[in-house]
Amino acid sequence: MRCVVLDDYQDVALAGADWSGLDVTVLREHLDDPADALADAECVVIMRERTPFTAELFARLPKLRLLVTSGMRNASIDLAAAREHGVTVCGTGSAKTPPTELTWALILGLARHLAVENAAFHAGGPWQSTVGVDLAGRTLGLVGFGHLGRAVGRIGKAFGMDVVAWSQNLTADRTEAEGVRLASGLHDLLGQADFASVHLVLSDRTRGLLDAAALACLKPTAFLVNTSRAAVVDRDALLEVLRHNRIAGAGLDVFETEPLPLDDELRTLPNVLATPHLGYVTESNYRTYFEEAVEDIHAFLRGTPVRELTLDR
Repeated sequence: MRCVVLDDYQDVALAGADWSGLDVTVLREHLDDPADALADAECVVIMRERTPFTAELFARLPKLRLLVTSGMRNASIDLAAAREHGVTVCGTGSAKTPPTELTWALILGLARHLAVENAAFHAGGPWQSTVGVDLAGRTLGLVGFGHLGRAVGRIGKAFGMDVVAWSQNLTADRTEAEGVRLASGLHDLLGQADFASVHLVLSDRTRGLLDAAALACLKPTAFLVNTSRAAVVDRDALLEVLRHNRIAGAGLDVFETEPLPLDDELRTLPNVLATPHLGYVTESNYRTYFEEAVEDIHAFLRGTPVRELTLDR
């Protein structure tokens, strides 16, 4: 089976699993239009949502039989189009600890101005130029309280933070079990938060949920952290509050266009601490992704696909 692995930025796919017996080509550079490069591919392995598989792209790949994505959810795959074109879509396992850890890396980086102090250290700049923000006694607001939100909240409590949570279907019994307060609404949560962290799945009802009115509820001293999906936060509204320092800063790991263009304004704002979508990028996660991708391919070739992603899933 002719297989192509897309967006292997770190050049680790082949070393991450035993691909023997498969005809594999690995592409490291991101392709905005990958159709030509995939013209002969019967199987494509993609990393998260780096390359969307739309109905248009499926229509241009008549030889494609199997699409494997890391993780068991990928909003950038048109599953209806995959089924229409006879393409089986399979996923892999994915650990929840790496994005939790990166969320805290961003929170701590913002609170203690690590990027500024590290840059000054290496450039021979001033020895101590910032004053850090304490976490103990501050309020951590969780927008979303699923597996990741709960994990982030437990760490916040370990730091001595007051933790408050909200999502559209969240109930008090779920928050009370974790020793977390339930906010009466999104605006209430954001108004209380010293650090607001987003942990929502992107859907029609969460897209743009943190709009201008919501972001206006944040205190000028508050920080916003998003390791979930960029489109949950209205981009224009976020840029506006950052440009005018209406919040203290933002920690961002997700962007609506990835890789982020070099001329994007977010790259220029001094109150933005950003990472290039590293939430899931760890050794153990990558090992799981590539080993299970190979398992998916062999299972498909045996006629017994595993970990299928379907419209009903």
